[in-house]
Amino acid sequence: MSEEVLGTTAQRAPAIPASPERPKLASGPGAKARILSTATRLFYYEGIRAVGIDRLISEASVTKATFYKHYGSKDTLILAYVAHVHDETQAILEELVNDSTSASDALRRLIARIQHETQAPDFRGCAFNNAAVEFADSRHPVREVVRDHRDWFSELLASLFRAAEHPMPGDAADEFMLLRDGAMTGAYVGDSIAAGSALSRFADRILGDR
Repeated sequence: MSEEVLGTTAQRAPAIPASPERPKLASGPGAKARILSTATRLFYYEGIRAVGIDRLISEASVTKATFYKHYGSKDTLILAYVAHVHDETQAILEELVNDSTSASDALRRLIARIQHETQAPDFRGCAFNNAAVEFADSRHPVREVVRDHRDWFSELLASLFRAAEHPMPGDAADEFMLLRDGAMTGAYVGDSIAAGSALSRFADRILGDR
């Protein structure tokens, strides 16, 4: 797929090194990445507000001074976390589109990816929706990042439906977003197989032989 379909050029987020064993205390560039990696894991699996600074510092194996040197506050780290998840998601989806043979193929592969993700044993729902739920004020910076992500995702979907010659690409993108949100929530709190099947039926109906 070309960049014309994507509408934007992907900027792959830097990989965060895995830390199977707790490393020694450090204050260099690796410490900053480790703090973000730890926050990404804890915020997603346990909730943003539920995880305190002391817990983050302990699990990232950094000093308190190192934490404040790199991020200054938990609020700054929260925004870095949400922005990082967006960058990571954008890189993954743009690679998926570029590796597809057509817009319809990209949409079907996207649905298959969502199905695979929602059926993973460690799936905890959509990271962006989860973050939005924790910040009720629609003007909060976290909500702004979530909106920006959803706007980007909606435009990507609309461009794919447009390239697939759907007569109403914007409406199709809106439907996809709503069903994707429902599948993410349904898979987490209910039957992930049923949620995935609903996504497949959506693809069959809205794409047809395009």
